[in-house]
Amino acid sequence: MALPFGDEAARYGAVSRIAHWLTALAVIALIGLGWVMADLPLGAQKLELYALHKSIGALVLMVTLARLGWRLAQRGPGGHAEHAPWERVMAKAAHVGLYAGLLAMPLTGWIASSAANFPVSVFGLFTLPNLVAPDQALREAAATLHGALAWGVVGLIALHAAGAVKHHLIDRDDTLRRMLPLARRPSR
Repeated sequence: MALPFGDEAARYGAVSRIAHWLTALAVIALIGLGWVMADLPLGAQKLELYALHKSIGALVLMVTLARLGWRLAQRGPGGHAEHAPWERVMAKAAHVGLYAGLLAMPLTGWIASSAANFPVSVFGLFTLPNLVAPDQALREAAATLHGALAWGVVGLIALHAAGAVKHHLIDRDDTLRRMLPLARRPSR
């Protein structure tokens, strides 16, 4: 039985498309905030940006966990039969890498905040529990890993976007259209 707004054989459903694009916008905001806040001197503006960065990061973690659950419940359209085997392998690897990054990034940030004894408040609505006790060496290690993962996620996003554009402009297939927010249903 198909779920309302669920994925179909020919395209992603509304839930998948909305979650995808909200995650994309959130990650773009996180990358921008990360670059800006890191260079600011310690002060109110830097602390406000860090709080916003942490809140959006926690939201990305929650949405990613929900997306993983949704993907387990929905098969999605899957790859095209006409795609080369290497394209299907690359797409799968990029998706697995993106999901891993979307989980690891917020978790390493949360660990770094916990180890620095700075709680993670989510938009002032609730505070996440500390994952670890204060530990300066762990804070530095988690922050370093968080930064390295950011570059890995940026690379995977670039690869993911390049693949979608390649399929749209060169192959002229519906790979991109089936994930676009306002894409029409394919004619039957």
